[in-house]
Amino acid sequence: MITDGQFRMAVIAGGATLVLAMTSLRFCGSIDLPPKAPPPAAIGYGTDLLSQSTESQSVYLDFLAKDAAAAGVRTPSIEEMSSELPYRVDAVRHVVEVGQPALTLAGLSITAVRIDDTLALTVANTTGHDVGYRVVTQILPASDCGSVPAIAHNAMVIAKGDSVTRAECRFRGDLAIAITAVETLDLTPLQSFYVGQVPPTAVGIDPRVGRGHVGLTTREPCAPAMGQSLRFAIEKGKITWRDLVDFYARHRCQTYQFPMSYRAITSTAPQTIPAVNEGP
Repeated sequence: MITDGQFRMAVIAGGATLVLAMTSLRFCGSIDLPPKAPPPAAIGYGTDLLSQSTESQSVYLDFLAKDAAAAGVRTPSIEEMSSELPYRVDAVRHVVEVGQPALTLAGLSITAVRIDDTLALTVANTTGHDVGYRVVTQILPASDCGSVPAIAHNAMVIAKGDSVTRAECRFRGDLAIAITAVETLDLTPLQSFYVGQVPPTAVGIDPRVGRGHVGLTTREPCAPAMGQSLRFAIEKGKITWRDLVDFYARHRCQTYQFPMSYRAITSTAPQTIPAVNEGP
């Protein structure tokens, strides 16, 4: 039987042993802990992964199918989307006045008309396809036409058998319209759907000419970037309206941005579809 004195001595001895052990660890050593786990690897959701995704032909084909369904048209093949688009151009200067017969240029019938106090241009599609189009004009004699009310029209696409009318200037009896260039590109139904969503300024169309533009409205807004380098290349003629419309006819503008190296697909200038921006 342990006496009270023996019990007190045992407690004191045990306490002294514990203090000695803690002091030894504090000043003479340390507890070895397992190595710290490395941080998790970063998930690559940056520009490189996005570029790899949009470069993928399977992703591109999936977009084609979904967009064709939204447009209510047949889904084209990759070969169809990679084919050269029939192109017409008339770069000869022509002058039209109200009351004169229509001019047929690059597949378009063009007439100067008066609508109330507005000098306007009516442009009719005489081809058998929807067309992306560009009609460049100047007012003669040179006049300030900024105050003329815009007329709603599609400044990017004219459907097969359809026409558009756009405002040019306030009407005066001495004014005429000089047509300095006309360009058209034949478009398939899905290509017409794609181009119809692109704002005119994104393909270099003069804001005066594109005023009143009403394009296709979709759930995903189309906002193609127009960087300074692209704007400069357009001004210098290094990248043309044809190059830009040719690209957007093949690529949804919500996903793909125009690459500076892209040029319109022709029999002598093939391109890989989809075409994506080059890496840094």
